[in-house]
Formats: sequence, C-alpha cells, structure tokens
Amino acid sequence: MYITWLGQSCLKLSDKTGSDAVTLITDPFDKQIGLPVPHVEADIVTISHGHFDHNNKDAVRGNPFVIDAAGEYDVKGVQIVGIDSYHDDKEGKERGKNVIYRITMDDLSVVHLGDLGHTLDDKQLEKINGTDILFIPVGGVYTIDARRAVEVIAQIEPRIVMPMHYKIKDLKVELDGVDKFIKEIGLTPKYEDKFKISKKDLPQEEMELVILNL
Repeated sequence: MYITWLGQSCLKLSDKTGSDAVTLITDPFDKQIGLPVPHVEADIVTISHGHFDHNNKDAVRGNPFVIDAAGEYDVKGVQIVGIDSYHDDKEGKERGKNVIYRITMDDLSVVHLGDLGHTLDDKQLEKINGTDILFIPVGGVYTIDARRAVEVIAQIEPRIVMPMHYKIKDLKVELDGVDKFIKEIGLTPKYEDKFKISKKDLPQEEMELVILNL
C-alpha cells in the first residue's frame, strides 16, 4: 500500500502505482482551510462528517464512489466498514456525529478516525480489532487532543500510528501542533514523504510512529 498525506485528515491510499491502481481518498477539504485543495483522482472517497474541512467530494476527480455513512461496503475489492461515533465527548450534542472507517486494502487493515471526540466503547473497538495502521486526530480543539489520542491508541493497539488533523504552516484552522503529541506518546517518529508498506513489513515488536510530510 502507498499512503500520502494531503493535509488535515485527507489521505490518499493506493494498492499499487500505475493506471490500474485502486485509490481511496479520505476527508477531502475545501480551500477555506488555507491548504491546496486535493484535486486528485480516486475510485473511492470516504467522508467522516459534513464539515467543510472534511467533505469536499467535488474536488476529487474520476467519478468516485462516495461513502459518508456507517455500514459495510465493498468497492473494487476494497472492504470498508463505517462505524458511528461522535465529534465530541457529549454524544454529539456539541458538534454532531462522526464516522470511523476501517479500510481493508492490499491485505492491510487501516483505520481512519475522522474527527473523533472521545475514547471508544467496546462495540466500536470490536469492529476495528486487529488494526494495522491508525490515522488519528491529535490537534485538539475540535477533536481529541494529544493526551486523549494516546488513550485511544492504547485501546486500539495498532502496529503503526500516523497522526493527522494538527496545526501546520498555512492551515487557518487553530489546532495544536504535532510536537505535543510526539512528546505525549513517547515514541521516536519516522518522517516520510510517501509511505510504502506491505503486510510483511509491519513492525512485530514495538509500535511505530510515522509522521507524513506534506
């Protein structure tokens, strides 16, 4: 699998390179956030919730299959499970609902938490058991913060953690930076421009922290 971060909670996942690749985009954003809009081609788009920094499906080229609700989906051999959750820790009373996505592609189980605002219950954890790679928001303010993110990671126990939804240059949304999370989790990060991973390459002993460059 090839993983590229496009900013905020938007990631590009592909099972291979070339014209026959199956590509999935998560949470494409609007220009209002200050970053270049991800005008990329994809087969599938997942949207965790309806806010402008996560739901700009029209920016994605190629007439993709759009998923924006909980349920089970199978698109071009990619299995996707959407799981209901909340955008805050008050059962959605402040910011509404959020959908967690478990994506099985290229024999890897990837979980995108969207704008999660709380720790997970047993039912949610059961649906994402065996997560290989976890995309987790860490910037606080609108989602879980660094401390709560570490709690969620301890619940899920992924092999690789990739933080997202944090303050970077030009981003107009006020969030904490990633350094706070790095300090909280206590792991030495690996920095990658584009991350290539296969099942056999997953870490077996220690969990890895990978930070994708924009």
